[in-house]
Amino acid sequence: MISALSLCVYNIHEDQKGGEQAQLILEEIKAEIPESTETATEKKYDLFSEYETEPVFTEAVIAIDDAIYIGVICIPDLGIELPVMNEWSYPNLKIAPCRYKGSYLDHNMIIAAHNYRSHFGRIGELNSGSKIIFTDITGKDYIYEVNNIENINGTDIEAMDFGSAESWDLTLFTCTLSGQSRVTIRANQVEEREGK
Repeated sequence: MISALSLCVYNIHEDQKGGEQAQLILEEIKAEIPESTETATEKKYDLFSEYETEPVFTEAVIAIDDAIYIGVICIPDLGIELPVMNEWSYPNLKIAPCRYKGSYLDHNMIIAAHNYRSHFGRIGELNSGSKIIFTDITGKDYIYEVNNIENINGTDIEAMDFGSAESWDLTLFTCTLSGQSRVTIRANQVEEREGK
């Protein structure tokens, strides 16, 4: 009983600490997002084709406290707004949601977060049609609409990556309290707009 209570207190402390850290970082990121934006491009040249001029779109990033961030995720129905780290790791997940795989530019981004109430602990409360807004570091908003909510076995990596036969532009996931499965939200992009 005492060990269960200790674990509960520890988890509450970690949730609070993670939420506070994420909010401090969110303030720094918001201060850096420009008022108006242009999509970042760079020209890609091939040694064998000096006339190739098709732009390659690259993601803008920002470094804060030795960590790299790609943007901010906002889930209005849950009152959540959090920074998104560029790469996932267990230490990074204690701070903020992390990109697990993919890219918002390629319409296949997967974001993981702890099940802290201050992070993704409540994403299972979303409904089909709920909006999710990802704002990149340049200030551009990518608006998604939830169209599938599922629980996936925690060891089924293929299901996490690919889901059903449908394609998804954005996937959010977090562990259930037992840690045996993942609450998984699938969404498709419905709008894209320039920042502020």
